[in-house]
Amino acid sequence: MSKASEPYFVGVDVGTGSARAALVASDGRVVEQSVQEIKTWTPEPHYYEQSTQDIWGAICKVVKHVIAGVNKSQVKGIGFDATCSLVVLGPQGAPLTVSKTGEPEQNVILWMDHRAAQETAEINSSEHPLLKYVGGQVSLEMEVPKLLWLKRNLSETFTNIWRVFDLPDFLTWRATGVNTRSLCSVVCKWNYDAANQSWNKEFLKQADLEELTRDNFEKLGSDVQPPGRTVGKGLSEQAASELGLAPGTVVSTSLIDAHAGALGMFGCRSKGSSSSDDVQGKMALIAGTSTCHMSITRDACFAEGVWGPYQDAIIPGYFLNEGGQSVAGHLLDHVLKTHEAYTELKTKLGADKNIYQHLNKLLPELASARGLEEVSCLTEDIHVWPDLHGNRSPIADPTLRGIITGLDMTRGIESLAIKYLAFVQALAYGTRHIIENLYHHKRAPFQTLLFCGGLAKNPLYVQCHADICNLPALIPDEQEMVLVGAAALGAAASGHYNSLEKASKAMGGTGQLLKPNPRTLDFHNRKFKVFLQLLEDQRRYRNIMQGE
Repeated sequence: MSKASEPYFVGVDVGTGSARAALVASDGRVVEQSVQEIKTWTPEPHYYEQSTQDIWGAICKVVKHVIAGVNKSQVKGIGFDATCSLVVLGPQGAPLTVSKTGEPEQNVILWMDHRAAQETAEINSSEHPLLKYVGGQVSLEMEVPKLLWLKRNLSETFTNIWRVFDLPDFLTWRATGVNTRSLCSVVCKWNYDAANQSWNKEFLKQADLEELTRDNFEKLGSDVQPPGRTVGKGLSEQAASELGLAPGTVVSTSLIDAHAGALGMFGCRSKGSSSSDDVQGKMALIAGTSTCHMSITRDACFAEGVWGPYQDAIIPGYFLNEGGQSVAGHLLDHVLKTHEAYTELKTKLGADKNIYQHLNKLLPELASARGLEEVSCLTEDIHVWPDLHGNRSPIADPTLRGIITGLDMTRGIESLAIKYLAFVQALAYGTRHIIENLYHHKRAPFQTLLFCGGLAKNPLYVQCHADICNLPALIPDEQEMVLVGAAALGAAASGHYNSLEKASKAMGGTGQLLKPNPRTLDFHNRKFKVFLQLLEDQRRYRNIMQGE
């Protein structure tokens, strides 16, 4: 097949801080990619707001860039993914403010916004049966608590709502003008009842959101489709002009960004393997600002503190379980930047050097100088509970906070390096905690961990996970697996592949397999016991201070 006739697919990913696009071949090769920053407003602590106008403008720039070298007719489909952020639109689709500042441009409550803590607690107190699909309780990062917050705090906005969307669904609406919703978004973040294929009127009434049940749930959207389905008649004339693509180009039902990464990775196989192995034995970690832990099974697994099981949320025919850590890469940045040696280290390295690479190189030198056979043993006396921004899984407690024990009077870059290692290990212990919780609820054992996102580029982070979870870690050769997953949506919707599962396997590619170090297993088993004890200690301290 000549390059001029080769089919391509565009994947669009809107993350926390940027919009990205990629031109992807049918075998999953990323041919071209582009990135554009997007704005975030933080009017007060724990409030994070964005703008759909800003986001769509950024998308148009990056899509035009990646398709510049091919004919429009070669682009057979486009898929969108985005963060699970709440979009609010008024009459005629105009943005409605979600901000106390009243700025209409700010019409998106970002996924990591924690303003709705009180509303979350009230919804959870109902103990509605639907909550069993979110590990027993909604997260304050989900959309129903945020909608209740809007009703109570910005009543004019709430009264004037025309439509509310998860950001991925807003993008398909903006691209096609068709008011559909992705099953992925509504079942994972909106408490949609997938078992009965409908919104649950009783649940919304108990949440004091009866207004959203009117007119067949028109404001929430009543046309819910699985990922990978064709939306309407493809790109509208307006959207096609803005994106630089042909009108009618196939648009797929969307995915949440982490779920797109999982879709891309589930089809990845190790080099030398002729197949991608059983997808049920894989846990996909989409590890960036935060981390999402995705796994799918043929049979439903209900696990307290882990979201799901969500039927057909990524690949039809499978149930999704979703764990997560609210901060991961963001946590490591915080640890470095708040250490007194950070400025010294930045000055020493200069602007062009990567601090993480330097620390990863320094740690083996420190271990050798101390006569230690393994880098891991540098943290024998320093232990961390990493939930500085609350626990998403498997405790599902946003009020938990971080703990560090074993501090001494040492200062300087060596102290920073060891503290950094301790926090990397703590994130991996958190992943093991999620895995063991799933095992406790009869989930079949995992065979492989898969990684994508910014932290997948950090070999210390990946190796610590392999060692601590005692599972091989697979890193795809194609680093941008979220974009590949988004493009796979377009490939399935266009009919190039006749199912989303086949698109994932065809486009997942190969990866590098890192095996766990058996020499560190006993050390990590002991540290994991300390890790769990830190949780119990924090609970005990809280009880003491509450006079219990």
